Amino acid sequence: MVGDYSPISADNTDMHSQRNSKSGLSCKMVLQAVGKVLRKSKTKPNGKKPPAEEKKQYLEAEFTKVRVVDFDLKELVMLPREIDLNEWLASNTTTFFNLINLQYSTISEFCTGDTCQAMTACNTIYYWYDERGKKTKCTAPQYVDFVMSLVQKLVTDDDIFPTKYGKEFPNAFESLVKKICRYLFHVLAHLFWAHFKETVALDLQGHLNTLYAHFIVFVREFNLVDPKETCIMDDLSEILCAPAPPAPAAPSSPTSAPSPSSHNHVTER
Repeated sequence: MVGDYSPISADNTDMHSQRNSKSGLSCKMVLQAVGKVLRKSKTKPNGKKPPAEEKKQYLEAEFTKVRVVDFDLKELVMLPREIDLNEWLASNTTTFFNLINLQYSTISEFCTGDTCQAMTACNTIYYWYDERGKKTKCTAPQYVDFVMSLVQKLVTDDDIFPTKYGKEFPNAFESLVKKICRYLFHVLAHLFWAHFKETVALDLQGHLNTLYAHFIVFVREFNLVDPKETCIMDDLSEILCAPAPPAPAAPSSPTSAPSPSSHNHVTER
């Protein structure tokens, strides 16, 4: 509900014929007040009409079908038996940082303080929180710069992302990886929401689709980002992360029954 108001009692709106002229004036004022409330209820608390929901171009089939790889991403992100979990998380997180940074750079000239006055994605505004926890609203390019600078600092810190043999990962390593992945998701969501047209114009939608699907499958596999954080892009995730359709089966005899295995594959974690 947009704002609260006191209900109008029947006593104040009685239209009995014995009312005097003051009652008629009072009734008119009540009706005007009701009309004002009803008009206001259709707007946001600040009195502005909510913007119409934009069409999500990135969900159109002609774009979602474009990929640069066609193999099973689930198999790609699974932890190999001989690899330490933290090593695997570190390697993949660093790779995603570099790839997302590169993808953003392709449209960075279109992401300016004028075109993107806030870091938005699907009617969500992201605020930056500094080391002291101070909340700051900033433009999208400022936010992305904060993200990339922070992640660059973390992944190049040998005490957090050790590169020397035998050096242990810090106890807080997984929580830092989760923080990085959450920020990287914000950048990916903004790319789709605000700059998909430019991405299509550059013929890079296949790269963006594949990068996004790979990232989502990875963070789901290791529970690195809260689903409440990524739910704003669930419509796209379910399309891009769905398993590839099975290859046409060879002709079989009329008595053979179709295998149910292709219908039991679960992709969402």
